[in-house]
Formats: sequence, C-alpha cells, structure tokens
Amino acid sequence: MSTDRYTSPFCERYASKEMQYIFSPDKKFKTWRKLWIALAETEYELGLSENGKPVISQEQIDELKAHAEDINYDVAKEREKMVRHDVMSHVYAYGVQCPKAAGIIHLGATSCYVGDNTDVIVMTEAMKLVRKKLLNVINELSKFAMEYKDLPTLAFTHFQPAQPTTVGKRATLWLQELMLDLSDLDYMIGQQKLLGCKGTTGTQASFLELFNGDHEKVRQIDKKIAEKMGFEACYPVSGQTYSRKVDSRVLNVLSGIAQSAHKFSNDIRLLQHLKEIEEPFEKNQIGSSAMAYKRNPMRSERIASLSNYVMADALNPAFTAATQWFERTLDDSANKRVSVPEAFLAIDGILDLYLNVVDGLVVYDKVIYQRFMKEIPFMATENIMMDAVKRGGNRQELHELIREYSMQAGATVKKEGKENNLVDLIAADPAFGMTKEEIEAILEPKNFVGRAPEQTEEFITEVVKPVLDANKDILGMTAEINV
Repeated sequence: MSTDRYTSPFCERYASKEMQYIFSPDKKFKTWRKLWIALAETEYELGLSENGKPVISQEQIDELKAHAEDINYDVAKEREKMVRHDVMSHVYAYGVQCPKAAGIIHLGATSCYVGDNTDVIVMTEAMKLVRKKLLNVINELSKFAMEYKDLPTLAFTHFQPAQPTTVGKRATLWLQELMLDLSDLDYMIGQQKLLGCKGTTGTQASFLELFNGDHEKVRQIDKKIAEKMGFEACYPVSGQTYSRKVDSRVLNVLSGIAQSAHKFSNDIRLLQHLKEIEEPFEKNQIGSSAMAYKRNPMRSERIASLSNYVMADALNPAFTAATQWFERTLDDSANKRVSVPEAFLAIDGILDLYLNVVDGLVVYDKVIYQRFMKEIPFMATENIMMDAVKRGGNRQELHELIREYSMQAGATVKKEGKENNLVDLIAADPAFGMTKEEIEAILEPKNFVGRAPEQTEEFITEVVKPVLDANKDILGMTAEINV
C-alpha cells in the first residue's frame, strides 16, 4: 500500500472487495471491450457492407474476443498522455493487440457508447449486490424480531416513556423501512436499460449512414446490443448520453437505505446508553483511549456517519441531471466518476456493518425489566382505578387520589432519586380496597403490550418471510467489518 499519497477510506476501511471490483478499472475496461465486441457482432450480423463486400469479418470478431480480458494498460496510459482522450486511447490499445480488427473497433459509435452503457451495467450489478446484502440484513433482523417478540419493553415517544411495546415489535419498525427500500431497489433494478448505440446527438445518424439509409437495420442495433449484454432493452430516445436522471433515481434509492440504516443506528445508540441493548464488542476492542471502561457503539456510529455521506451524496446526480444542456455537456463527467461509485461503496459498508451489528446484538432483559417496572405504575393507574371502581370505589375520588399520589411518587423518583413508591401509596389508601399484591398483579408487563407480539409474528410470516423464501439462495451471509 502506498503511504505517500491519498488513498480512499472506502477501499481501505469500509467497502467489500466485491463492491470494489464492480467499480474497478478491470471491470470498466473489460466491459468496454465486451461492448465493442457486441457492436462489431451486431454490425456483422446485420450485414454491414460496402460495395457488396462485408466490412467486418468473423476473423476480426474472433481476434477481438481473444483479447477481451487482457487489458494492455501501459499502452492505453501512454496513448492518453498524447491524445488526452480515454476512450480513443483504449481503442488504440485494443487495436495494438488486434491489428486485423483495429480498423473496425468503435465503428459508428461515440465515447458514450462504451462509457454510458458500462455505467448502466456497473450500476445494475452494484444494485444486485446491494440487494443481496439488504436481504441478508432483513433475514437476520427478522430472526431477532421473532426471538424477542414477547419481551416487553418501554416504548418511547419524544424519548419519553410511553405505552409499552416489545423488543421484537420495535425491530419490525426497522424491518418495515428496509422492506420499503427493497421494494424501491427492485423497482430500479427492473427499470434499468442500456443507452444502446445512439450516436453523437442520439439520432443514430452515423448508423443510418453506415447501413445506407436502412431504418429497419438501424432499429435492430439497440435490440441486439441489449440482448448481447444481458439487458431487455435500450432507452428508446436519448441525447448523446442516457438521461442523468437515471443516476439521480439510483442514488435516491441508496439514500433511502442510508436513511433506514441511520434510524436503526440511532435507536441502537440510545438503547446502548440505556444499557438495554448493546452492539457487538470484541474481547480485545478498545472503547476509548482515555476511559478504559467505556464501550462506545463504534459500529452504529460508523453506520450513521456513512449514511450521512450517502444522503448528502445523492444531491450530486440531482444537480447534474438538472444542469445538463440540450443533448449533452461534459460537466457531469468528473462529478459522476466520484459520486456514483462512492455512494455504492458507502452503502456496501453500511450494510456490512448493519448485518454485523444485528448478528451480534446483546439484549439485557433484566435491565429492560427494571426500567419497565420503574415506569409502569404510572401507566397502570387507569387499570388500577377501574379495578377499584369494580370493588365499589368512586371513580372521581379515585382519580383525584391517583393524580395526587402520582405527583408524590414522581417527586420521590426525580427529586429524591428513590424507587417508585406509587404502588405503596395506593395500597395504603383504603379507598382503593386493594392489597399491594393485588395491585402488583395488575402490573404484569405482558398486560400492557397490546397486540405487539401478534403484530410482530404476523408481519414476519405474512410480509417478510415470503420475500425471504423467494430469495433463500442468496441468504446466509456473514459480515466481517474492517478496522
């Protein structure tokens, strides 16, 4: 590793080798060559000829295929220093390896033929990898939800204690957002189309010239190229490039995943502060350089940090799409080279972290129970009052008594730092006609969670499980995180 120049943290710390390969020079330039082969084959199959003589031969195509994988980078780099054009430098380098085919490489095409089609191919493959990782997070999170569907816990609104829920039910809130993201991701994968071969302003004029005005043959070019590259179709109209709105739509989906992950990471950090649930912490892990006892939620914090980046990065293709001029300008190029790959590299790291955290969550049920029991007497007062009325008490009088005792108990907890004594105050008042044991029986946590366990099970079995069953061949990932 070079230590005298900047290296991207996405490669050194965050993104997987799989995702890094998708955006690597090897993937890019090998795809360029596959596209040039697809173009040559298409022109050959459509009978491109001049004065009755074929322009392209099978021998030339075979030569191109023989060198589809062995990119001569040194030749391309030296050529680019001279001509200042990356595509023509690689056309030249390919021609050096394929002297018989050198004259027909890139025939009729523009730079965007290889550049834009490759971008779509790469983004589609990257989205499929994101989908695989997202489904694995959903799978592990659904197991967690089912395991803890019956464990009562305080719910929070405004981060203030509210009517109880269960640990599993809370997990379904994280899950539901990921399911929405999966739906958006599947839609965008299904929407992907190639640019095809449209020429300098999208009119296919160069191909109409090559094929002597034969519109039907020119119409077939895009269809054949799409099939050869594994796509169903090309965009029917374009300028020189595919609409940059495509990049914006893709990154908006990634931004949605980042939003969901950030929300999860915030909740875990808050729960870890409460000592109710904790993210994984390795045996030799150091939580703080100054405070050796600390167990900082490093993974969740990293999720939040990377998620912020993705959400902000999604603005880049939005601005680019909004400011393209007519059939094309080049002010998209430098921005696009950075913003699109880094969004995917960041999401890749986020999902690895998410899976790692979910897989190692530690639930402290006794702490959860203690906090629950400190607050539940306040929440149970209506139940207590109703039972007291059934025993002959006066509802209005009991209401006033409960309000008074709740204020006293609240002062005991907040001002004196003592345990909640509301049950003792109520039990000592004969107006309620109830023993302490009878009141405590009302405080059973499961009495206050409503349909949380049932909602959790129904959601997992009816909504999540069918999706997981349909994708079981890609489940079972484990996520190792870097430094």
